[in-house]
Amino acid sequence: MIKAVQQFQLGSVLKNERSSREVLFKMKESGYDGIELCGFMIRKTPLFVKMLTRLAGMPVGNGGLDWKKLLKESELKVVSLHEDLDRILKRTDDVVRDAKEFGTKNVVLTGVYNYNFSDANSVERLIASLNEAGDKLAQRGIRFLYHNHNVEFLKIDGVSVYDRLIESTNPDCVSFEFDSYWATEAGCNALSVMRRLGNRMKLWHINDRGSKLQKKAITPIIKSDSMELGTGNMDLVPMVEQAKALGVEAVVLESHRNWVDHSPVRSFQVSAEFLNEYL
Repeated sequence: MIKAVQQFQLGSVLKNERSSREVLFKMKESGYDGIELCGFMIRKTPLFVKMLTRLAGMPVGNGGLDWKKLLKESELKVVSLHEDLDRILKRTDDVVRDAKEFGTKNVVLTGVYNYNFSDANSVERLIASLNEAGDKLAQRGIRFLYHNHNVEFLKIDGVSVYDRLIESTNPDCVSFEFDSYWATEAGCNALSVMRRLGNRMKLWHINDRGSKLQKKAITPIIKSDSMELGTGNMDLVPMVEQAKALGVEAVVLESHRNWVDHSPVRSFQVSAEFLNEYL
């Protein structure tokens, strides 16, 4: 199983070619074999995207860098490319070209923001779009994967949206990149969801969950937040074993802010200790 880091975690330290090269080499030294790229981070990033991500505390770095050169130098494999649904549907050939140029067969949907996960009709429209996107990519030799957050675990008539996605998308052209952190945040048993996905789970987004308190703990728990692997309250080891049993191709680390020492680099180094022990 390839150990990778999602590019989005690194945005604040990808300032120029030199700093980006240093970060990629530190990933390799820590034991990571790959990286998951974001489409809007390998191209010239629109100003509004930069502004929105910066407001969220996650700068996107410099999209004008020669990422093919940087990745060749660092010997990191591109496990997948995250893209938005509109681009996949309307600019399919461009998405396929980018994926193939970076040497990956996996295109992952970053997230969807114009669908109502509490409305059955809206979810049906999403399912139709996912099947369309998967079919378009499959015809061009690329695999399409759906990446979840927490909203997919809302229920409509007693059935979670995520279950509807599993049941109603075409298994021949729609696979899954399961994010166990977001499923746990939604109150689900992530291990059970992994078993439910079976061999349709091709990639795994991993993170730990807990709280780094800045003051004395008075209440039992103040809030949950992302934490380095093995330092939070998620039971990750059984999930690792399940991922191995399912033949998951890559485990992808992604944590947002709340990093140990306020450093995304130090954070992935700490998480690498867990991954190197169990993978």
